[in-house]
Amino acid sequence: MRILNFFACLLLSLNLLAQDVHIIRGPYLQSGFTDKVTVCLRTDNEAQPTVFYGTDLTALTDSAKASKTGTDHEIDITGLQPNSKYFYEIHDGETVLATASDDLFFRTHPTSTKGMTVRGWVLGDCGTANDNQRAVRDAYYNHVGSEPTDMMLFLGDNAYQRGTDNEYQGALFENMYENRLKNTIAWSCIGNHDGYSAKSETQSGPYYDIFHFPTKAECGGTASGTEAYYSFDYGDVHFISLDSHQSDRSVGGAMYTWAENDLASTSAKWVIAFWHHPAYSMGSHNSDKEKRLVEMRENFVPLMEKYGVDVIFSGHSHSYERSYMLHGHYGNSDSFDKEKMTVSNGGGNGREDGDGAYQKTADLEGKGMVYLTAGSSGKISGFEKELHEAMLFSLNELGSCAFEIKDNRFDLKFIDNNGKVEDYFTLVKE
Repeated sequence: MRILNFFACLLLSLNLLAQDVHIIRGPYLQSGFTDKVTVCLRTDNEAQPTVFYGTDLTALTDSAKASKTGTDHEIDITGLQPNSKYFYEIHDGETVLATASDDLFFRTHPTSTKGMTVRGWVLGDCGTANDNQRAVRDAYYNHVGSEPTDMMLFLGDNAYQRGTDNEYQGALFENMYENRLKNTIAWSCIGNHDGYSAKSETQSGPYYDIFHFPTKAECGGTASGTEAYYSFDYGDVHFISLDSHQSDRSVGGAMYTWAENDLASTSAKWVIAFWHHPAYSMGSHNSDKEKRLVEMRENFVPLMEKYGVDVIFSGHSHSYERSYMLHGHYGNSDSFDKEKMTVSNGGGNGREDGDGAYQKTADLEGKGMVYLTAGSSGKISGFEKELHEAMLFSLNELGSCAFEIKDNRFDLKFIDNNGKVEDYFTLVKE
């Protein structure tokens, strides 16, 4: 009996050693810049994967290896050339985990976007892991066709109900965005549902385990020292992501001080901010009454205005709301004065085939921002009895936002789950 037990244990040990390794999450891309990118993945068994990469699909001559053995892997690839497309393949020893193909690639950021078109996809409160979310996804895919997407911006509440690791699997990685995440860098801000299982103070929990954001200005901007809020540059466009859920939202607090230093330091032509709790909304959340929304409006909107931020994206309310081009509106909805709190032609609809594109002229000294509450990429929840006075459009429709930036022009479309462009506007800067 002892001999049989010995051989049984030996066979079990050999089987464990011979276990196959497969990717069960990803690959997905994080923290890209002009000379770097991070390739992330999860395997079903212990491994130490290597990424082989190159600008020629048939010659993947460079490689980067995971720093340790495990099942969750973040492989930093450095020394890359700006504005370049690299194909990649993933191995574990002699085993190919992900085979090189036309759609397995990453693009490094350009140093300048002059003459280029920058395309982004914005998803708010998407994490329902159901067919509503997939319909919004498919509508965007059909709309853009073969055009590249340079980045994905998640506005929080990426996985319902409590932001668990298992919920993230269905909401992002499995029968959802995997075909885009493997070749498009994703960025995010934390939402309240993500925050049920994550802590910004310690940067712990599934949200911080899954996402990997710059803390030392390795993607441009100013070092924040935390993944809870950060910034990055894409050529002549500067992005700043804030934590409206758990970090201190007070004037003079750590996040405020960092944001001011970051905004004061950038010389980018365009500045786009995003955070979860909207400054203006009467959707499923009321910005007149809820503390986080009020504080972001009263404390951070003046800061954004001071440094000439152009567009702000938020989620939280499960609706689509788009403001006039505003400046100086810090109070409740009914305090909005269209004559005094819009600038230039910001009281119009911003459409070239309507009232004309919004204009940010030099004499405005950077004044004027458009605010988008776009939290309907996974669910809709209706509106308050009265719509927000500062919002030009308020739609109870599933959808996502697509934006394009080329030189002095910013274009945005809200694409519903049926593929219809329900709203659009243009912002032009001198």
